[in-house]
Amino acid sequence: MAAISPSIRNFVFERANHCCEYCKTSRRVIGMPLVIDHVIPMSNGGTHDPANLCASCYRCNEHKGSKTQVFDNETNVMVTLFNPRVDRWLEHFIWGDGGTHIIGLTAIGRVSVIGLRLNNPYVVESRSLWVARGWHPPLESP
Repeated sequence: MAAISPSIRNFVFERANHCCEYCKTSRRVIGMPLVIDHVIPMSNGGTHDPANLCASCYRCNEHKGSKTQVFDNETNVMVTLFNPRVDRWLEHFIWGDGGTHIIGLTAIGRVSVIGLRLNNPYVVESRSLWVARGWHPPLESP
């Protein structure tokens, strides 16, 4: 399959306001480029269609890998990870501990926090610095 075109890449990043669509971290804050994530991985039949693409930070992309579901200990079933193309962030997550932690409100939110390691110690430490500077959390998370 052909590579993702520069125009589609730009569209995906602009649609996401240059923020990771999973953890909502701004490219401007982390000082690194975002990457394109296939919501449904290519290995699972996903395509380069913009409806299957989202902006992701390296950390979320690495932790997501080819996962599309994670076991939810609360409901004892496999649950689909957060899909930025169909799910609304604010329905599944809130900011906790002054903006340093992402809290899952739903099964999708819970498994995404775990599966993507959205509160790993390194990012929590960074978020505390960003919060102190007033750069985080985002005022509104679409």
